[in-house]
Amino acid sequence: MTKLEQISETSPESIIADGFDDAIIGLSWDSKVVYDANKCIEILIGEDEITYDDAIEFLEFNTFSAYVGENTPIFIYPMND
Repeated sequence: MTKLEQISETSPESIIADGFDDAIIGLSWDSKVVYDANKCIEILIGEDEITYDDAIEFLEFNTFSAYVGENTPIFIYPMND
């Protein structure tokens, strides 16, 4: 079962960020989809062939800070050990 299928089955009210399926790392306790922000940046750079700085600027303005309701996805920068 894919991550999207798991989310659809367990939390159908969750909101998915289009194009960033490979960056999903889980669900929060309140059923918000959690994304790895670094992976989102990598996806955007790979698909749109833009610079790292442009990808961050785009995502911070258009995606990371967007509020689309109670189930707005969460974007995190995972910490290294």
